[in-house]
Amino acid sequence: MDLSKYPRPSVAVDLVVFGYETRRLSVLLVKRGIEPFKGKWALPGGFVRENESLEETARRELQEEAGVAEIYLEQLYTFGDVKRDPRGRVLSVSYLALVKPEDYRLVASTDASDAKWVPLTELPPLAFDHQRIIETGHQRLKNKIRYEPIGFELLPKLFTLSQLQEIYETVLESELDKRNFRKKILGYGFLKETDKKIEKVPYRQPTLYRFDTATYRKLKRDGFQFEL
Repeated sequence: MDLSKYPRPSVAVDLVVFGYETRRLSVLLVKRGIEPFKGKWALPGGFVRENESLEETARRELQEEAGVAEIYLEQLYTFGDVKRDPRGRVLSVSYLALVKPEDYRLVASTDASDAKWVPLTELPPLAFDHQRIIETGHQRLKNKIRYEPIGFELLPKLFTLSQLQEIYETVLESELDKRNFRKKILGYGFLKETDKKIEKVPYRQPTLYRFDTATYRKLKRDGFQFEL
């Protein structure tokens, strides 16, 4: 079949990268160093090369534009409004990513002149349709955190139960009953208590826990369903 007679839209990848710090959910933005929208804040992303998969493009762009690598990543949605890009017909395949901001020192490069974490409540005017992409990513996160324990991707390796609850309350934008939350999350069996505690606090030292990935995977293979 001859495909040359069909139009060939360009394909780009845009990344909604969420990070969590002290009861604030933030998104990674880069300042565009080129037109269109030069000087405007936008999501990291770029065009798919002919020899790349979509995920390879996503990981390359994150590394090139912000110095971020090896993170939780999943495909989010495809945005294809005809006039979403002033350069022409561009389809954007968006990805949702979760990181711990303290693990990275952001370094803008290639066509980005700056990179920073911006709280969701303080977003500036954004390039293209990136506001809509962020809103879609936020809604996916709010939905998915209830049926899959992806909230642990936003926490350090060792954490308190209070820190874990704060993650869920921040993402879901609602308060959770402390007793019920702890009873339910501990009952699943994939949280392991350590012998470490947070030191130098003016109150009782809270115990630190870790997420046991192997236990969770085994539970999932056995038909376990996470629900919060």
